[in-house]
Amino acid sequence: MSNLLETLLSERDWLLADGATGTNLFNMGLEAGEAPELWNESEPGKIRALYQGAVDAGSDIFLTNTFGGNASRLKLHDAADRAYDLNRISAEIAREVADTAGRRVVVAGSMGPTGEIMAPLGPLTIEGAAEMFEEQARGLMAGGADLLWIETISAPEEFEAAALGISRVGAPWCGTMSFDTAGRTMMGLTSADMVGLAQSLPYPPLAFGANCGVGASDLLRTVLGFTASAPHLPVIAKGNAGIPKFSDGRILYDGTPELMADYAVLARDCGAKIIGGCCGTTPVHLTAMREALESRPRGPAPDIETITGRLGGLSSASDGLGVEPGPLRERRRRRG
Repeated sequence: MSNLLETLLSERDWLLADGATGTNLFNMGLEAGEAPELWNESEPGKIRALYQGAVDAGSDIFLTNTFGGNASRLKLHDAADRAYDLNRISAEIAREVADTAGRRVVVAGSMGPTGEIMAPLGPLTIEGAAEMFEEQARGLMAGGADLLWIETISAPEEFEAAALGISRVGAPWCGTMSFDTAGRTMMGLTSADMVGLAQSLPYPPLAFGANCGVGASDLLRTVLGFTASAPHLPVIAKGNAGIPKFSDGRILYDGTPELMADYAVLARDCGAKIIGGCCGTTPVHLTAMREALESRPRGPAPDIETITGRLGGLSSASDGLGVEPGPLRERRRRRG
């Protein structure tokens, strides 16, 4: 299926994705434990502002406020039966923002993990998960999303289930996993494993990559792992804005706009084609990232020493592939 993202990927060397959803909504007053997806209906003005902030900062792609919009997660808020409508409403707001942007902007329907353990380790079967992803996908596409965006997945079975559910809708999609355990996902996948998984699916994504995880240095090490496997799909990099710190009852991220600008350029030079931020990334960070990508010339692929020297140390010595380069985070260079 031809779509706007494919068109932009064919025309551009890089695309800027958006930043954090949770961080920016907490800054607007979302309370801990509150379901962000319920704001799609109760606080549409704030959700519109969330999307508009990314567009105004220069994002070519922004994600809907539907990360936890599947029936399993919404059940925790007595809203499992509202999954379709909450996803549709969020995408409708996003469509309005994209259509008035004055340039081509991709609306990506965010679909996060179910929060359940997949069989055989847990109770959730691939078919059961696929049904939840399908319901969410149908709501997002009905609301006007250009494509679907699976994110923060750790189990290969859940990634497969998402692809299966989306295939029943016939929508284009992208997918990212979170590599936060010594270069692996929580369920043990390496960067090379994900390349093989993404490219072997019967209904493959348009692009794949990594999001969230630990810090920007760790994420770029994973990106280098992707590109070393020579994937034929475009690579996505969506790293956190620095390292989380707990302060005054809130989690804050220490990544400055300058650090995220360096990260964006390094991500491009590592081989990522879609570059954005995850936790802690605000429109101020995105503006700096866009300016850096537009103004700094492309360079050679950086090595680990260059990455850690610019962004700070790694959280673990291992990249999950048997390589142990770079300084650990204890020796992280402070910025800002």
